[in-house]
Amino acid sequence: MRNEYIKIQGARTNNLKNITVNIPKHQITVATGVSGSGKSSLIFSTLAATSQRQVNKTYSAYVQQLLPQYPVPDVDRIENLPFSIVVTQRAISGNIRSTVGTFTDIYTALRLLFSRMAKPFIGYSMVYSFNNTEGMCPRCEGLGIVTSIKAAALLNKNKSLNGGAIQFPTFQPGGWRLSRYTESGFFDNDLPLKDWDDKAIHLLLNGEPQKPQRPTPKWPKTAKYLGLIPRIEDAFIKQDANKYQSDIKRITETERCPACEGTRLNQKVLLAKINGKNIADCSAMSMTVLKQWLATINIASLQPILSELDTKISHLMTVGLDYLSLNRTTSSLSGGESQRLKLANYLNSELNDILYIFDEPSVGLHPHDLIGINKIFKLLKEKGNTLVIVDHDPQIIETADYIINLGERAGNQGGYVTFQGNYHDLVKSDTLTGKALRDSGEITTAHGSVSDFYALEHVSKNNLNDISVKIPRQRLSVISGVAGSGKSTLIQCFKDKFKQTTILDQKQVHASERSNMLTYLGLFDDLRQIFANATHQSMSLFSFNSKGACPICKGKGVIKLDLAYMGDTVTICDACNGQRYSPEVRELKYRGFSIAEVLQLTPASIAETYPELKQPMMMLIQLELGYLQVGQSLNTLSGGELQRLKLAKFLFNRSSEHDLLILDEPTSGLHESNIQHLIHLLKQLTNEAGLTVIVVEHNLRLIGQADWLIDIGPFAGMNGGNIMFEGTPEKLIKAGDTLTAKAMRKYFKV
Repeated sequence: MRNEYIKIQGARTNNLKNITVNIPKHQITVATGVSGSGKSSLIFSTLAATSQRQVNKTYSAYVQQLLPQYPVPDVDRIENLPFSIVVTQRAISGNIRSTVGTFTDIYTALRLLFSRMAKPFIGYSMVYSFNNTEGMCPRCEGLGIVTSIKAAALLNKNKSLNGGAIQFPTFQPGGWRLSRYTESGFFDNDLPLKDWDDKAIHLLLNGEPQKPQRPTPKWPKTAKYLGLIPRIEDAFIKQDANKYQSDIKRITETERCPACEGTRLNQKVLLAKINGKNIADCSAMSMTVLKQWLATINIASLQPILSELDTKISHLMTVGLDYLSLNRTTSSLSGGESQRLKLANYLNSELNDILYIFDEPSVGLHPHDLIGINKIFKLLKEKGNTLVIVDHDPQIIETADYIINLGERAGNQGGYVTFQGNYHDLVKSDTLTGKALRDSGEITTAHGSVSDFYALEHVSKNNLNDISVKIPRQRLSVISGVAGSGKSTLIQCFKDKFKQTTILDQKQVHASERSNMLTYLGLFDDLRQIFANATHQSMSLFSFNSKGACPICKGKGVIKLDLAYMGDTVTICDACNGQRYSPEVRELKYRGFSIAEVLQLTPASIAETYPELKQPMMMLIQLELGYLQVGQSLNTLSGGELQRLKLAKFLFNRSSEHDLLILDEPTSGLHESNIQHLIHLLKQLTNEAGLTVIVVEHNLRLIGQADWLIDIGPFAGMNGGNIMFEGTPEKLIKAGDTLTAKAMRKYFKV
């Protein structure tokens, strides 16, 4: 009996208030509560971090440095903790050679099938691999694309080598790779390249490996000369290096390989076929079509292979990925698609008694897709595993055996366990979650007359085939449909036609580790000016990137220690206690706070203390970001938080020209009660600010309160791309026969 629960005692990580919970093993537990209530602090920063840290300790010091690092959680004790696997929404890491087929091992089984059955016989299964020299296309080396370097973008011919003619990192003056050219003895290093002859330019760009005849004394004795283009290709492009991606993109152009037409394979492999299809043809099929094609093969000796293929493909279809093909690169998948791909893969695993921890698996999924997700959860439980899921979606919550609700508010007002029990009792509880589950929202019936529309006519792109739609101006419209139905393609078509369109997605903001919410919004200078005026000091003193930086950590707030083979260790700077500022700056206070302390406040506290910043802080609160600290680093924010932060920036800086706003799933990461506040804000943007707002969304509460609805389907991929409905939500509920209509009738109980 004592081992039937994972016992967490005295958890105080982040905003948790010394809480104790028991999580039943071999059951499905959902942790819910408003955004910022402490769910992630309990499940990820405490439970998952403790499990992963214990696992990491079993490896050598060298291996530990290669594994993800987890801070020590503030908790008294955790008992009966199994091995855990954390399934996040982070994109699957991997280079261009990693595809859906290779990640799931479906391509491996397909290679085996072709080696046994394809005609003519060309060899064993490895011959069919584009990562094997026997099978890959010799032109693109199995990549399917060819990348060529543009000499005009690489060289500034108005400059000499010593003057910085080579426009690429590590080849600039002072860069070590430049010496491979300036010390070779081949060139006049001070002569502008425009004055070189063609032979010298060719040697610089495309010179073959060779020993220089008259190098300078600084030339390494064993080194060989190699032209710029092959050197950059070998060192960066062929290695699929993460560094210098923007520079690589600037100097290169990429196109589909003309030799293999993007299939990655050589002609010998492409000629081997089963029932008229080669392995590249199969890799380009959607999962639905591939499953149907495999079903036409009826050879008894191949049934074990066919059975394995059918099972793995069926799992992908169950999680709503039936529109994917095996040749899709994993790096091109969204966070939600990556999570579902991993989920299907775990179902193929022979391991059991595992603790699976999921981070909002409902994100990006239509209610119809969630039916399959919940099936997978139940199958994982039946295999003897324990599942802990952080989510807000009513369908996910309803499938739980046990529910932990945290709250009741966000930030410092949260961190308490306000409910533990089953779904039936949660719905009756006095929690915000219980109230939201009892109140599904309303269906908007009063839309007013509309005479002006944004219209698209006869559009064909990706899976959209000759469609025509219209969106009413200065209204809140929703584009709905299952994952992969064509919603993202449709909004891109709006952007292509209407240049006044702004699309706010959930992609990471490109910023440094020093960037925070205030710097991103352009408000940090205002705060620094307020402190400079009040203390009669210069603005630069209140910057942790300049004069005000802590002299020990240089304004980073942390110290990174290089322990050689034991890896890097990051610790809070003792000198500034992680506040980034020097002692002198931390002593300068205005209205009771130093600037370092202000960065640790929430928007509500700043609005109350510093009226000069009240308006933008109230906007952050309206956008359900009021629980965050304004100095919080951008790389700690979720996709939904980032999108709402982008919306805040858009509203701060909006010009009258940009009156068409598109939001990609703005409810991601939001509790149902938070979503209602967001709906009110979006309505204000249309009614008071005169914006036309288009939302790509699956949340039924929001869909029901939209003024206009476009439903795409009926399914995903090539089975989607059709306009199934166009009009008001109430009409869809009454007369619609789409998957969205069915889900809405169930949700609103009509």
